[in-house]
Parts: sequence; C-alpha cells; structure tokens
Amino acid sequence: MTNGLDHGTFNNIWFSDLRNPGAGEGVRSSEIRRSHHSATLQQKMKTTTKARACTRREYVAIFLFLVVGVLIFVQRNIEVLKFHHTVNPTIIIPRVFTEPDMHYNFCTFRPLFPEDALENRFLLDTIAWPDTPLLSAPFSVEKTSDPAHSNFTIVPQRGRGEWHVGDQLEVTIKMADFQGRPRKSGGDFLLARLHNQKLGAGVVGQVVDHLNGSYTAGFSLLWEGDAQVQVIMVHPSEAIAVLNRLNRERPDSLYFRSLFRSGSLLETAMCNVCLRPIKPLCNYTDLRTGEPWFCYKPKSLSCDARINHAMGENKLNINTNETKLFKSGVNLKVYIRASGPTGITVLPKKEGQPEVKSSSVTSGPSGYYYQGVWRALKGTTVREFNVSTIEQCLKGKMVHMYGDSTVRQWFEYLNAALPDLKEFDMHSPKKAGPYISLDYANNILVRYRFHGPPIRIVPVSTSELHYIANELDGLIGGSNTVVVFGIWAHFGTFPIEIYIRRLQSIRRAVVRLLDRAPDTLVVIRIGNPKALTPSVSLSNSDWHSWQCNRVLRAMFKGLNVQLIDSWEMVLAHHLAHNLHPPPPIIKNMVNVLLSYICPEKPS
Repeated sequence: MTNGLDHGTFNNIWFSDLRNPGAGEGVRSSEIRRSHHSATLQQKMKTTTKARACTRREYVAIFLFLVVGVLIFVQRNIEVLKFHHTVNPTIIIPRVFTEPDMHYNFCTFRPLFPEDALENRFLLDTIAWPDTPLLSAPFSVEKTSDPAHSNFTIVPQRGRGEWHVGDQLEVTIKMADFQGRPRKSGGDFLLARLHNQKLGAGVVGQVVDHLNGSYTAGFSLLWEGDAQVQVIMVHPSEAIAVLNRLNRERPDSLYFRSLFRSGSLLETAMCNVCLRPIKPLCNYTDLRTGEPWFCYKPKSLSCDARINHAMGENKLNINTNETKLFKSGVNLKVYIRASGPTGITVLPKKEGQPEVKSSSVTSGPSGYYYQGVWRALKGTTVREFNVSTIEQCLKGKMVHMYGDSTVRQWFEYLNAALPDLKEFDMHSPKKAGPYISLDYANNILVRYRFHGPPIRIVPVSTSELHYIANELDGLIGGSNTVVVFGIWAHFGTFPIEIYIRRLQSIRRAVVRLLDRAPDTLVVIRIGNPKALTPSVSLSNSDWHSWQCNRVLRAMFKGLNVQLIDSWEMVLAHHLAHNLHPPPPIIKNMVNVLLSYICPEKPS
C-alpha cells in the first residue's frame, strides 16, 4: 500500500511481511540454509554407528515432515506473504501474543509523522485529568463525591457589597462524600451556568479545580437584573477513572458489522478501528489518509465482497460496584445545592468604575444568551436571519457539510427554512445521507455527507464511506465555497489518540484547501453536552466530548477557520441538554454560521 501502513497498525499484529516485499525471500533463504545444513549432517553421520544411523533416519523423517508442513502453510497463506501496492483490502494473519497484558495495547497506533507524535504528547498533557486516589478494597461508592452532601457558596463581593455589569462573580464549590465528609482530592467533572429564564439570558461558568475537594466557578456578569447560579456534577472523579480505563482497555466494547456478499452467499463479520488478533483480518485502511479500519475475514468470502457498514452491539466491561458510579439522580449529572443564596442582582455598569475580576478564572465565555438570542463575545457579530436574508446570504454559494448527525441538523434547518431549496432524492438511507439540495433561482447548493467510520448509524453502503479529509481534497474552494464540519460524538468508546489522529488528517486537508483557495470559508462545529443515562455515559460521556473539544481547539488554533461553540450554546441555554439540540438552539447556531458567511458590514 502506498502509505506503508506504518501509521495505522497495531503493536500486536504481524505487519513485517506486509511492509517488506522481500519477506518471502527470507523464508526461502532459510529453507536453503536448512537444506545445506541437513546435507552436511548426513555426510558426517555416514561414519557413525549403526545405532546412530537409525537415529539419523528418525531425524530426517522429522525434518521432512516439518518442511512439508512449512510448504503447506506458505501455500495456504501465500496472499499474506505478498505485498500489493494497489490492492486494498489485504488479508492479515495476526500473530497472537500471550502476554497477560495484551489487551492493554492491541489498539496502539504509530503516529503518521514525527511531528504528529510530538503534538500527540502535547495534546495528551493538555487534557490530562487529575489522578484519582485509589480507594481501599473493597471499593465503596460511599467514599466518592455525593452532590446531595456537597454545596456551593456565592463569594461576597470585595470592596463593595454589590455587583455591576462587567464584574466577575465567584462561586466556591465544596465536595463531600456520601457520609458528608469533605473530599480531599479533585477530579470531579463539574459544569456551571448563570441564568435568568425570564430574560432568556444565560452564560457558562468557567470551573477551576483546586485539587483538594474545592472548586471555583467564575461567571462574567453580562446583563442587568437577577442572575441565578446552577452547578452540576456530571461525574465523580472515580467515574472518570472508569471511563478512562474502558476507553484504553476496551476500545472494542462497541463494535460494528459488515455484510459480505457474493451472488446468493452472504456472511457477516465484526469490524472496528482495532480488533483483537484472534483470526485473519481484512484491512480497509484508507490509502490516502492512513485511517485504519478492519473486519474479521469471512469464512468463505473474500475481503473484496464487503458491501455495507452497520453498528453492532455495545459490550461493556464494568463490575457491579463501578455501575454505582453511574446512577441517574444520584451521582450522574445531578445539581449541587447552595449553602446560601442561589443568585444575585446585577446593577447597571457604572461609568469610570473599574471592573472587579475573578482571582481564579482567567478565561471568559465565548458568548451568552439574552432574550433568547446568542451574542458572541469573540469572533463575528451574530446577526438574526429570516427567509429573505438567508437566501440573500447564500445566493451563489456552495455549502458543503460533513460530519455527524449534529451537523445534519443544520442541513435540515436550511431545507425547512428556505422554500425554494429543494432536496434531490438520492434514495439515501434516512439519517445517513448523503443529501443534496438545490435552489436554482438563487444558485444555492447545500450538501451533507457523514464522516467516515467509526459511525453509529443505520446500515450504509461501503461506497458511501468517505473520510472528511478526502472530501476536502476533492474541493476546488474559493470565495463562493463554504465548508462546515463537525466530528466528535462517534468516538466516545475509543482512546483519545484515535480522535487526535483523525483530526490531524482533516487539518492537513484543511491546510491544503486554504493554500490553494485562501478565500474558502471553513467553519467547525464542536461537541455539546447531552442527556446522560448510565449506558450513554459509558459510551458517549460529556467528559469525552469535553476532551474532544479541548483537542480540536488546540489543533486548529492559528488556522484561518471559524469555530461555533456548540458546547457553550447548549450549556448556557435553559432547555435540557440533548445530543441533538432543540430548534431554538439550532436556530442560534445557524445564525452564527450565516454570520460567518455574511458578516455584518461596518456602518
């Protein structure tokens, strides 16, 4: 294969023959050496006694038996010992290792390039989570953080007893266990929001972990009137440790299936980014990006007979005690009570009066809601769009959308909002795509395509499994081209390194696109909080989404791309969290997108 597969293979799979076209020569040379050595031994053994001659005949028989066995093995596995530059997939016979810890590293990947390896280490340091002290055996959930026994307190204003627009509000959070004892370590995953539902106002708080059981949440005061504080414990630190272990030890806990067909013969095989080396594999690693994908080889059909991709099942490896860390209404996305007042009154900003800043929080929010409308504090000024202004904005534009179903929501919104934007029936599977809509009168084209595997959707044809990087390389780009993508929700069961690798290939394609067409607009949607049940938490937690967002921000920092902060736009809103945000939030997200496409002209 053109990429050599060095950067998409597992530590425990035998790829040496695949990367070395002369591997077969080594086998043949070994046999020649063995034959020469055998002849020498036979010459010497002519001078031995009659008894040793019998022994010699036994050795020769054993040797011939082994030679025949090797020849049969080579003949039956000849495809494995060949290296094909143009054929994909490749059948791989994995070498099975017997180390007791093999399940820890069967999904280890080599970086594509040395600079990627350096970036990988930097990103892992950036998102490193505080270590959770080991609980004494037997494990007791009673010693973990309990929202019902924890509390938050609004810190009194320093210097004056009132708050004004522009100031910073600080809240101290004290965590305790189920017996009411203060926690002495950090690592709990907390979210915070300041809101006024009557005003349709809301802003996200920035939480700082002091690693001693206490936290600080800082809020920018951006509107006049009442402001109520909400603090949520998404997970105790011990639950984070479980999620991290599952991602590293069981990246195949959620598996996928493919159907193979040749005439009337059908077979199904398990597939994934990484598979345990227990049987021959079909290698579907993408030749251009190096993105790995494998299926177990069907018993009777070839690897070329694969016709579709579908989601399989989720096999979680979690014990009874650990399940107690993921209980709805107990310690899974539960509100923490206040030890005093839950809110404050914000007065108008005074002229000439210095703003009071937070002593702990250094970064501010990306925006906030007021009267139900998102107002960005960073980036472009957000405009509100109606049917006529959307048409005017998109006139002559080609909008290419790639990603998961949360990006598909934007395609569906534009389809519903514009009466002259007509979807062409491509007979695509529902909720999978690809989709395309056209407005001939205004010369508008809007496309949507799902990102490449892993994808948890209805069965789709393998011909429709396209990686975002390859799609971007197929675009000409230019001032009339808008690229939108979002990729995060389908990586929740894998080590974060797999997500990093995918973003690295996408970023290289973005750089190539902007190099050849600098006036192309690239907009990226980040992940958002969602409703969490115990099962969803174990396969798609808010904690993993938060990690993905941190990685994405760091990787695209400094590039000429725009981000839509879906995380804050969902968390700051009064509506319940959902993987697929409700229409009022989607409307605001599309307004941000359109504001990037058609920024407000200076007066």
